[in-house]
Amino acid sequence: MNKIEELLKSSGLPRGEEATARKVYLHAGQLYASAEPTEIVTILGSCVSVCMFDRARGIGGLNHFMLPTDGATASPRYARSANEMLIAQLVALGASRSRLEAKIFGGASVLKTGDNGTDLGMRNVEAARLHLANENIPILGEDVGGVRGRKLLFFTGDGTALVKQV
Repeated sequence: MNKIEELLKSSGLPRGEEATARKVYLHAGQLYASAEPTEIVTILGSCVSVCMFDRARGIGGLNHFMLPTDGATASPRYARSANEMLIAQLVALGASRSRLEAKIFGGASVLKTGDNGTDLGMRNVEAARLHLANENIPILGEDVGGVRGRKLLFFTGDGTALVKQV
């Protein structure tokens, strides 16, 4: 049994036939939202995932963006677009915008950019925090920064997130 399975077993979350019916692997530059209980898995380096959920409705999702500033077109590769698209999908599925809560993961220091050596990972984290503040969406938790990547498991039904540094 691997470490993630051990964590899941010890968490008391349902497994086996009671487990989440759907599992999704999310790549960089993608997002996923669901009104059905879903386990979303992604791997993060300097990228950031913002998990958002409406606990009362059991609707949640996450994005996996790569860059803090916008590109020429709206894309989930960029922080603002990824967050706006995720909010729109959650609301379309029946989530209440006023009940959305968030968690932030990733932003490891694996790449230096710019003349002053600013850290891309922390720029991504700051972009996520700023957008959530502007949208009045509370951040309930985060695991960000450092020099190691992360494996993230997010459960859309209740907003549970499990993270392991890799």
